[in-house]
Amino acid sequence: MKEKGFKSLTRVSEARTKLFSTIKPLDREESLNLPEADGTISAEEVLAPRPAPHYRRAAMDGFAVKASDTFGASESSPNRMKIGDSVKSGIASPVHTGGHVPDEADGVLKIEDTRREGESLDVYASIAPGDNVSPVGEDVGKGDLLLEEGTAIQPSHLGLLRSLGVEKLNVATKPKVKVIPTGEELVSPGEEPGPGETVQSNGLMISSCVRRWGGDPEEREVLSDLPEDLRSALNRSLEESDAIVFIGGSSVGRRDRIVEVLEEEGEVIVHGVAVQPGKPVALALVNETPVLALPGYPVAALADAYFFLKPLIEYLVGGEREQKTATVELKKKISSKLGRLSLVRVKVEDGGAYPIRVAGSGVLSSVTRSDGFVLVPEELEGIAVGKSVELHYWR
Repeated sequence: MKEKGFKSLTRVSEARTKLFSTIKPLDREESLNLPEADGTISAEEVLAPRPAPHYRRAAMDGFAVKASDTFGASESSPNRMKIGDSVKSGIASPVHTGGHVPDEADGVLKIEDTRREGESLDVYASIAPGDNVSPVGEDVGKGDLLLEEGTAIQPSHLGLLRSLGVEKLNVATKPKVKVIPTGEELVSPGEEPGPGETVQSNGLMISSCVRRWGGDPEEREVLSDLPEDLRSALNRSLEESDAIVFIGGSSVGRRDRIVEVLEEEGEVIVHGVAVQPGKPVALALVNETPVLALPGYPVAALADAYFFLKPLIEYLVGGEREQKTATVELKKKISSKLGRLSLVRVKVEDGGAYPIRVAGSGVLSSVTRSDGFVLVPEELEGIAVGKSVELHYWR
C-alpha cells in the first residue's frame, strides 16, 4: 500500500500567524538584580533617576582653565600661566580624564599642548569655552528614557543602569519550555551507537537555543515512539510548562506517532510547512499550551526552531530579540524549489557568500562550517550570482 504524505503545505508566515492567534502572552514578571537580568525582556519603562554625568566632566587629561587665558597662544608664542589648586584668572588646575571640572573653569587644556616648568605652565594652543568638557547630562538627562517595555536586555543596558543607581529591574518571566527527544533509535550520550542507532544530541541543541532565545529549558529523557509513552509525557509536561517541544516522529511514516497523539489530546493547527529543510513540523495547542513537534533530522529541527520556537518564546514574553544580519554579495548561484522557503547555509569569504548546502537536513556539520544562512523566498526559484543577499547569523 502506498504510504500517505502531506496533502498540502502551509507557508511559514501563515503557520506562525495561525499558532499565535490561538495563544496569549504570559503576562508574568519578576524583579531581578541587574546581574540576573541579562538576556531577559524588560517588563517596565525605566527613566533615568539622575543625569549622567551628574557633574561637569573632563574629557581629556590636562588643566582646567578659563579659556580666555589661552587666547593667542601658539607653538611659537606660548602663554604662561600659574599652576594651582583652584581655577582663577591666570591659574590652571590639573585635571584627569573623567575628573570634576570646577565651576570657575570653562575649558580643559590638553596636557600635550602644555609644558610644565616648576609651578608655571607654558600654553601652546588656544581653546574655546566648552572645549574638552562634558556638560551635566551629556550622556543622559534626568528623566530620560533608558529602557522601553519589551526591550531585550543587553550588557550595555546593565552598565548604564548601574551607573545611574538602578539595581533592580522588573522583567518578563522566562517561559518554561520542556524539550522532549523521541525515537527508538536514540541512545544516551556516552554510549557507543550500533548500526541504525544515533546518540541523542538534538535535545541539547534545542535546549541551548531555548536558553539563548530567552526561555528556561528543561531537557527530558528520551522517549520511545509508543503513543502511550508520548501521551504520558505530554500530560505530565502540561502542568509545569509554558511550551512543549517534541523532537522526532513528526513526519508521516509508520513510526511517526506524535501528531496523532496531539490530535487526540488537543488541536493540531499546522502539520507540514513549505520550508526546506524542515517540512514535517507540527504546531499544536493542548490545554492552551503551545506544542511544537520538530523533525528528528538535526538541521531540519534547528531550522524549524528558528522559524517557530524563537518567535514563540519572544511572543510569550512580549519582546523581540534583534536578529544579527549583514548584506553580502552572492558568489555562487543558489538553486531552490519554487513554493518553499529555503534556508541555505553559506560560508563568507572575502566579503562574499558561498552556499554550502540547500538540502541535507541530517548534515549538522554544514551548520558548524557555515557563518550563517540565506533565506530564499517561496516565490523565487533560486538566486543568481552577484545578487546582494541578507545573511542571517546563527544565534
